[in-house]
Amino acid sequence: MDLYIGIDLGTSAVKLLLVEAGGRVVREVTREYPLSFPHPGWSEQRPEDWWDAVRSGVPELLSGADAGSVRGIGLGGQMHGLVALDEKDNVIRPAILWNDGRTAREVDYLNDVVGRETLSRCTANIAFAGFTAPKLLWMRENEPENFKKIAKIMLPKDYLVYKLTGVHATDYSDASGMLLLDVEHKRWSGEMLDICGVSEAQLPRLYESWQGVGTLKAGAAAALGLPESVLVCAGAGDNAAAAVGTGTVGAGGCNISLGTSGTVFISSDRFGVDPHNALHSFAHADGGFHLMGCMLSAASCNKWWMDGILGDADYAGEQAKIASDKLGRNHVFFLPYLMGERSPINDTDARGVFVGLTMDTSREDMTQAVLEGVAFAIRDSLEVARGLGIKIPRSNICGGGAKSPLWRRILANVLDLPLDMAATEQGPGYGGAILAMVGCGKYASVQEACRALITVSPAAEPEPELAARYEERYGQFRRIYPAMKALFPKLK
Repeated sequence: MDLYIGIDLGTSAVKLLLVEAGGRVVREVTREYPLSFPHPGWSEQRPEDWWDAVRSGVPELLSGADAGSVRGIGLGGQMHGLVALDEKDNVIRPAILWNDGRTAREVDYLNDVVGRETLSRCTANIAFAGFTAPKLLWMRENEPENFKKIAKIMLPKDYLVYKLTGVHATDYSDASGMLLLDVEHKRWSGEMLDICGVSEAQLPRLYESWQGVGTLKAGAAAALGLPESVLVCAGAGDNAAAAVGTGTVGAGGCNISLGTSGTVFISSDRFGVDPHNALHSFAHADGGFHLMGCMLSAASCNKWWMDGILGDADYAGEQAKIASDKLGRNHVFFLPYLMGERSPINDTDARGVFVGLTMDTSREDMTQAVLEGVAFAIRDSLEVARGLGIKIPRSNICGGGAKSPLWRRILANVLDLPLDMAATEQGPGYGGAILAMVGCGKYASVQEACRALITVSPAAEPEPELAARYEERYGQFRRIYPAMKALFPKLK
């Protein structure tokens, strides 16, 4: 049977999947790599570490399998990161990642001087700190010698595609998050390139996510233990790839991802823009488009709380202490802005805050507040979509946080939305494998592949009484950030 490899290039690790043509995951391998914070608010990684992880992980993935049966490779990867290569394709500096907050000044310049209206007209989006264009402006201002060396500007997963094929390529979904792409017309924006001081020759060629970029070059094939005939597809940004992996394609689909970051992803077959630009308007990996709200710290808030503060690795045990009758009645609130925030507030100065602590506040109250705070923040983005008249009858949910039955229950009631989970929940890597199947001709379209391969089942349903309690709590939550907004910049 034909085999396909899906690569999920995450922030802390790469996850590799070996998938049969029928959709069964044969094996998975994870390789971690370091994350660097050279200054407060900065976040960087060495692209070479990503390739080393893939190069060591794929041979283990293929152990016991027929490597000659592998037909294609598809990728999903962390978005927005700036990978800069020189004329010899060497990495100039560590990649500046999606959750890096150093570009507040550049974001203000783009939004306030260039203007939100101009940005939205050129790219369908406004500037956020994580996007690639502000990073280029920062590099031009603060590292001019490095900026002059740039021959190619790439995104994280595209660096892997280059190492595999020797081709400089990207896809429309990932390129949408650079603030350099005219999303509606699926082409680079000449006006934005001029603003950032770069040329189209410095950018990779654009592809649909399932399109083949090339086959493995000899050195990569030998290193991975694969035939040179393996087709490498362009792949997708992690959220679009995860949406494919949950079957969120075509018009009217919704997927909530509860990973390191949190997203609300609404798929469409037509281009559309939130007039306030609180949601991102991006191309989708299925050939269509999507609206997306992204919060920078989601499941990572719980990881910070459990690992960094409580020093407790028993996540399920900690959540089991939370009494069911306390849901919707917690007097403690948590703002989940540990890395600043993107959607919908777009505030790099925002910070995490506990509110409502008293002498009788318990450890369980604070754990519950973290879970609820993330759910409330996800609802903030969902409310923007609802305000546009978009009807969302139910949603898929994926990501590490979605494995928690308690968190799923909280989310379903905070959002007042039924939640489903895919039978095979492997996130962007599974979506990447599906894209590879389409690229290799196994399926005629991404939609057809998803219909054939993905089944979902109910994961959580709203409970009227609990949803009503959370409705009241959400109203209280919404008042906290506006009351504190002016204070955050003074806390530096």
